[in-house]
Amino acid sequence: MKISRASNIDVKRINRTNTMRSIFSCDRISQRELAAKLDISWPTVLQNVKELLVLGLVEEVGAFESTGGRKARAFAPVRDAHLAVGLDITQNHVSIVLVDLAGGLVRYSRMQKPFSMEDSYFQFLGEVVDHFIMESCIPREKILGVGISLPGIVDESGKLLARSHAIGLRDVPTSAFSRHIPWHCVFINDANAAGFAELRNQEDKRDTVYLSLSNSVGGAILLDGSLYMGDNQRSGEFGHHTLEPDGKLCYCGKRGCLDTYCSAKVLSNHTDGNLAVFFERVRAGDTVLCSVWEKYLDWLSVEVNNLRMTFDCDVIVGGYVGGYLEEFAEDLRKRLAKRNTFEPDATYLRVCRYKLEASAVGAALLQIEQFIGQL
Repeated sequence: MKISRASNIDVKRINRTNTMRSIFSCDRISQRELAAKLDISWPTVLQNVKELLVLGLVEEVGAFESTGGRKARAFAPVRDAHLAVGLDITQNHVSIVLVDLAGGLVRYSRMQKPFSMEDSYFQFLGEVVDHFIMESCIPREKILGVGISLPGIVDESGKLLARSHAIGLRDVPTSAFSRHIPWHCVFINDANAAGFAELRNQEDKRDTVYLSLSNSVGGAILLDGSLYMGDNQRSGEFGHHTLEPDGKLCYCGKRGCLDTYCSAKVLSNHTDGNLAVFFERVRAGDTVLCSVWEKYLDWLSVEVNNLRMTFDCDVIVGGYVGGYLEEFAEDLRKRLAKRNTFEPDATYLRVCRYKLEASAVGAALLQIEQFIGQL
């Protein structure tokens, strides 16, 4: 009997969270549409909607036009009922975002700040979060917490940064990063965070690989809608695929890693660290930078094709470079089609939805997912 009651509680929770997710996936919806979409009974939908109304997560917004009978009541998500903050910490800058319950990017900021293990750096993080929330004019009780994206391997518990070549750390408790942040904090690897953000609202939950092209290269593997972490939490370290044996020296100490050929710095180093200026000059026809970009695309096509051959699923390209890739996607697809061993097709390539601060957004979404999971 105890097992049965627990099971019923679990089913009710799942139905309630699925009802919330369905409402949050659209601007407004009726109970009848919800019942059909979720394939659950009308009374169950009615009860779930009532509970979400009481919690302030859903609101009634009038009615739909009549189709012959009583007008159906319309319900809409209250996306800003709660929000979460996301921080992305890198070697040279800190990004901060505010994200609503639907995953919408409400506000963001980025500031130059070289990483340091000095306490003054961590005080700076606490001040940034407090100031950002204050400037956002959001009641503090609406903030669920802070998600922190780190450029390294975060252990399964989220309590240890096991290794980070990018900021030169090993076996550092993640609590060091949150010591001056007066909010509940959760931690995640930067590329996993970006991949999680990209696929959070994907309805078909198919397997996907995410390739992050930022100032370091990483990635995420999503199987059946969940992150695959590997035996040692090191899955998706695509930046250290050997692209050219005995090639360029990587920051990890090895040679020929993908990171040395496809990081965003490979491009931005030609324009004083400004990636936007690099692409502006490419669009303007700068012959030197166009040649750099052509070579970059060639290397990128090798890696993306390797990922396709390995995982046989869609590949999403994101990160800093991914944010600019939309206009060049067809060019990349042509290169991929030529490399495809089995068919001249590259429609599997997808460009990221989050063009800005995907890692910070994904970190914030961890807080939102914890909240939804506890409803």
